[in-house]
Amino acid sequence: MFAVLKTGGKQYKVQAGDVLRVEKLDAIAGDKIQFNEILMVGGEALTVGAPLVAGAAVQAEVIDQIKADKVINFVKRRRKHSSQRTKGHRQKLTLVRVTGILASGAETSGVAAATGTADARRAAHESK
Repeated sequence: MFAVLKTGGKQYKVQAGDVLRVEKLDAIAGDKIQFNEILMVGGEALTVGAPLVAGAAVQAEVIDQIKADKVINFVKRRRKHSSQRTKGHRQKLTLVRVTGILASGAETSGVAAATGTADARRAAHESK
């Protein structure tokens, strides 16, 4: 069985046991999380959402919070200007292992939903 999930503005095709590097999530190592934005579930029967599959979820376990490789951006102004600048960036990622795919019954599973850090900040701000 496989599923296509959406998180961090990207889509991932996953099966049980897969290890993913996704955009940073608000969770610590060892937490059980659940991705609720499922676009498609496949197996014996293919279910395509419009836009999401109702009641479907992908459960995962957080392995670690990591950083991606450094991306270096070098900018140089040419001709009469002797200006150059180097900037580096390391994206923060979360390493997760998919433990199971639920075709239905995601609401009653009792596992916390996976939220990004921006979602967590927004929810904390709205609760005040």
